[in-house]
Amino acid sequence: MTKKDNDQKLRWRIFFAEMLGTGLLLLIGLSLVILMFGSGSPVPKLIPDIGHRRLITGFLFGSTGALIAISSIGKASGAHINPVVTMAFYLMGKINSRTTISYVCGQFAGAIIGCIPILAWGSIGRSISFGATIPGEGYAMSTVLLGEIITTFTMVTLLAVFLAFRKIRPYTPAMFPVLYSIMSFLEAAISGTSTNPARSVGPAIISGQWAGWWIYWIGPMTGAFVATLAVSFLAKRITQAKIYHFDSESDRLLRRKSIPEAAI
Repeated sequence: MTKKDNDQKLRWRIFFAEMLGTGLLLLIGLSLVILMFGSGSPVPKLIPDIGHRRLITGFLFGSTGALIAISSIGKASGAHINPVVTMAFYLMGKINSRTTISYVCGQFAGAIIGCIPILAWGSIGRSISFGATIPGEGYAMSTVLLGEIITTFTMVTLLAVFLAFRKIRPYTPAMFPVLYSIMSFLEAAISGTSTNPARSVGPAIISGQWAGWWIYWIGPMTGAFVATLAVSFLAKRITQAKIYHFDSESDRLLRRKSIPEAAI
């Protein structure tokens, strides 16, 4: 098999892994959102404090992403499951443009496919537009946009810091439950704490709720771009476009450039 064939096979593996990972993130994560906040769900009666429900939802949503990262899906693609994470790795020179396209196409395909079963929540799901991210009532669009920029900047910056230092690198997935718990508590009322264009597109398609849709593209992309500039001095320390499943052998090979740039 030629190098070109190997690269193409790798890109298809990435596409399907990201499609499955993103689909699971939205299916499980948005089901949690509906269960926690949907009208007719028993959870609001059990946990009446909305702040507590935001903390729990953020923690469980982040835990879902972390579990995907440490699964075989993460081993196959690195479990970006977010176009702006892929964008950050691309800007840091860790993946090439063709591989980036495979990631992003897989993520958006997974977001749409993963949201289709969510329709089974029926009226409970419809009461909150199946978890669609929409600007908070009473907030200016500029405030909502800034919220997405800040939260995405924080996420990408911390991701880069964890990946840059070998001692804390294996704990990268553990960052997400805590981070999203805090961000959801502080910022969910403003923008819904998307930080992920794919996460916003999926429920928007099935619900038809597109209010402020541009915010959930421009905000996360801007936050990720600024974050990569801020942590550019760490880029050389990040050896792979992965969130988990690191090993010294692959690191060694990457340093010697014995495998294609696209091979993570």
